[in-house]
Amino acid sequence: MSGGAGRSDGGFTPGQIDTSRPHPARMYDYYLGGWDNYEVDREAADRLLALAPETRPSARANRAFLRRAVREVVRGGIRQIVDIGTGIPTSPNTHEVAREIAPDVRVAYVDNDPIVATHAGAKLTNAGNAGFVLADVREPEAILEHPVVRELIDFGEPVALLLVAVLHFVKDEEDPAGIVRRLTEALPKGSHLVLTHGTGDFTSGAARSADAAYRDATASVTLRGHREITAFFDGFELLEPGVVQVPLWRPDGRAPAADDPARAGLYGGVAIKRTNGQGERNTA
Repeated sequence: MSGGAGRSDGGFTPGQIDTSRPHPARMYDYYLGGWDNYEVDREAADRLLALAPETRPSARANRAFLRRAVREVVRGGIRQIVDIGTGIPTSPNTHEVAREIAPDVRVAYVDNDPIVATHAGAKLTNAGNAGFVLADVREPEAILEHPVVRELIDFGEPVALLLVAVLHFVKDEEDPAGIVRRLTEALPKGSHLVLTHGTGDFTSGAARSADAAYRDATASVTLRGHREITAFFDGFELLEPGVVQVPLWRPDGRAPAADDPARAGLYGGVAIKRTNGQGERNTA
């Protein structure tokens, strides 16, 4: 695999940047206190915050989970990561967290928002051994076969696949389980799946609030329950403590006090692939 400079496939026309409709990545940036969003994003986000004020602490808790999970998989030996639905870059980003432990980690970032692509060169791929692909999780083959991904990621060696706060933007009829299955089929044993997903299990009316806020956005939201979210890990062995609210997954004391588990509307988990899908066990 290449160890050269970072690459960014952000090829798009200015017309592809739709500022007339809110986009989940830019709304998420707003929840985290970022500035890379537009008035239409802030208006939609404020509507959701008025109905579900736990959304902002949930976003912060989700980001903190991402950092802990990345540290965990890299400490476990992972040296290559595919981060799908990365969103607007918010430091520390995946490669920055990973390289605190292992400087040679390679990261392929994927997002479907052209705005993210405009930031990729400056904030995601400028340090080398990282690349950006403008693509959609709903098209797993296009991601897996993309030249930037293939240059950075050796699918003969363990990979960490990150699907953090992205699958709740995939409708049931778009077969999110099938998408996860296709992506994970490409991973060899020893690979890890890091996943978080929005839920309405803890907040009355959360689904209605999210539906209303994202109704005019470029992607709607489908909140799911614990059983549905846990099913995304089929074929993997969950690490302790399993699929839990994100602040409860191996807390390290760094999370803000506002990240109260009772206010976190996302489940998260990390799991390892013990077989290659043919009944072969990993004896390591």
